[in-house]
Amino acid sequence: MYIDQRMNDAPQHESSPTYLLPAAVAFEGGVALLAVGVGWFVGHPPLKLIHWLPGAVFWGALGTLPLLAMVAVCIAFPVGPLRQLLEVVQRLVIPLFAGCNWIDLAIIAVLAGLGEELLFRGLIQGVSSALIGGAVGRWSAWIGTSVLFGLAHWITPTYAALAGLIGFYLGWLWLASDNLLLPITAHALYDFVVLAYLLKLRTTEESRQ
Repeated sequence: MYIDQRMNDAPQHESSPTYLLPAAVAFEGGVALLAVGVGWFVGHPPLKLIHWLPGAVFWGALGTLPLLAMVAVCIAFPVGPLRQLLEVVQRLVIPLFAGCNWIDLAIIAVLAGLGEELLFRGLIQGVSSALIGGAVGRWSAWIGTSVLFGLAHWITPTYAALAGLIGFYLGWLWLASDNLLLPITAHALYDFVVLAYLLKLRTTEESRQ
């Protein structure tokens, strides 16, 4: 796949784990703290939505499979905007993680799953649903939060649309289980597997050049 030469000419610290990992920890940790703080202030603490029940992590991990299947289809059939999306990810996203090892990726993925699910599903979706009330509140909060999730991940329109679909699925996973631990686990594992695969693919392509 095409790799923009400008990414190879970027300053070395931009892809260094000593630079990325603290920044990612600070950002995703800040997102989690923001969600917890705002939730406490409005009387809707998202941490109380996490239930450490037997099997919850297992079901959350199992819930990752549809997300990974969607990515596999996008990679196997990169037509139209999907091809452009994969090229953008290759140029802009993968180089940011190029210097990371497995532990770095695991830390970033876990914090992303925790922070973003506390904010979007635990706080925004939960508070919106409670404020509106009833089935209308449940559905409108679910859809509205999914749209916000997609917009928050805007890199290209296609990327935002896929992120919105992922947000919709994660919102359903929470509603179906009534346990925020399931979407947190699915989100974190999804991020880790996809990042690990893309970085492995990049390494393989570079070794062939």
